[in-house]
Amino acid sequence: MQYRSISTVMTSSSADASALGAAVTIARAQDAHLDVYCAGIDHTHLDAYSLGTSPQVLANDWARAQDHAAEMKRAAEVVVAPLGLRTVVHAAVVPQPGLAAYVTHRTRFSDLVIAAKPYGPGHDANAPAVLEAALFSGHASVLVVPDGQSLPEFRRIVVAWNNSAQSLNALRRALPLLKKADVVSLSIIDPPQHAHDRSDPGGSVAQMLARHGVKTEISVLAQTNYQVSDTLLRHAADIGADMIVMGAYGHSRFREAIFGGATRAMLTDTRVPLFMAH
Repeated sequence: MQYRSISTVMTSSSADASALGAAVTIARAQDAHLDVYCAGIDHTHLDAYSLGTSPQVLANDWARAQDHAAEMKRAAEVVVAPLGLRTVVHAAVVPQPGLAAYVTHRTRFSDLVIAAKPYGPGHDANAPAVLEAALFSGHASVLVVPDGQSLPEFRRIVVAWNNSAQSLNALRRALPLLKKADVVSLSIIDPPQHAHDRSDPGGSVAQMLARHGVKTEISVLAQTNYQVSDTLLRHAADIGADMIVMGAYGHSRFREAIFGGATRAMLTDTRVPLFMAH
């Protein structure tokens, strides 16, 4: 099992440079096709057309977005062209209100989407919308890459496990990477005392992974006074993890800006690549 179709969406040459580099690395390792989508964002408000905004102003905004998309396309081609990859670099002007639809359409058939970290210094303002669309509307697996990092070999991987459908989906989709790891830490934070597997937390999923040839160890972690994200990130740092796999939880995104709870905290604080699926 391999990833055969990798994609990444760029809205900023600088902010998305790490994601592009990671996409190239994984495409080479998986012998996959790579699609790079360079989206120049037209920030013209929809009401501008009905409020009498000058056609010249509207045309200038569109031209700026077109130039930006072309500039990103040239920058991406400089990176990928010498490598002999099966790659197509696309450029498009995307109206700001249509960004989510564009990302959804372009990523929904990808095996894996590589995205920049959406929060933190230097991040692009469009990054959260790109990530949310790929995860929740495109139903894609997404690997979030922290800024300024080259992609490591994924030798030690932490899987955040809580028996949910989201965490199981993320685990299954990450199998091509998990099977190549030296060790996978199946991390369970404060398992319920009355769960069906209370005598052997994580035993069933560890057995499933073992049947796929994944070298698994179970880590039962106490949350104490830390948030779930703090406990998970601290454990990843303690074992020198190269990546964290977790389910993305979107149940509260209509009440909390874009992401809520553990998902947003992980996206804000992680220092290692984060593999997510919903």
